[in-house]
Amino acid sequence: MVRCLGCSLLPLATDGLRDSRVTCDRRSDALRQPAEEHRVGFTTKGFQDQPLKVREVLFIDTADFRLYNNAFILRRRIRYEEGFPISEPEIVFKFRHPDMQKAAETDVRPQILGDHRVKFKCQALPLRDQLGGIRLLFSHNVQFPRSHARGGDVLSMDVMTQVFPVLQSIKKEPNEKIALVSDTIIEEVLQDICMLDFGQGVKAKTNVAIWRTRGEHRPLIGEFAFQVRFKDRKELAREAMQRTEAFFVALESLFSELHARGLYFMVHEPSG
Repeated sequence: MVRCLGCSLLPLATDGLRDSRVTCDRRSDALRQPAEEHRVGFTTKGFQDQPLKVREVLFIDTADFRLYNNAFILRRRIRYEEGFPISEPEIVFKFRHPDMQKAAETDVRPQILGDHRVKFKCQALPLRDQLGGIRLLFSHNVQFPRSHARGGDVLSMDVMTQVFPVLQSIKKEPNEKIALVSDTIIEEVLQDICMLDFGQGVKAKTNVAIWRTRGEHRPLIGEFAFQVRFKDRKELAREAMQRTEAFFVALESLFSELHARGLYFMVHEPSG
């Protein structure tokens, strides 16, 4: 059952993502006009002192990107605080597809001894080739601590198909290897900036993030996103969801215009 609707606008231009003097209110200023136009409640209260969230992310795939080309994403991530890891490395495996039924039927559950957590999400994204529309992707995810997948060569496709049997369908031959995509370690820097209220109990925490290369801190992509969480789809009143869609489409045009004018929707990055 879908219990989370994520709305993402990416890529954001990354040229302006380095200004450490930008306040939380200024980072969210760009949202005020479309929020007022579409009668969306908006507050930054409690977000001014929110700390940055930093994670190291490793994407793993075959040399010919067979996982990604078959709608699978495999990554390892770890949270950092003040430069030090604060949690055990976590494995995240997902199947993402525009067909909700196909996504739901794809069994991503791992064959491991420890616990794991399965999620089913819906993600709204702009259309690929034009502004003013929405496409949906459904994501069947599983995550678990790295220590729960014990033994074997973690860069062996044979081992990965033992952990994730669903990958048997894309395996080509014995002794295949998987590897770090583009030999690049990603650092994700994310900040929560405000709360949106679409009415009738539908609310969404909003954040901006940048993905950059670990070490040289070269920006790769920026993202603006908000998530509506719910226990039952009956909680999503039609009028509130229509307002959510209209607001999302308005943001598409806004961010496109800001980019064209050389202006940026900024996220604060830590110095150094």
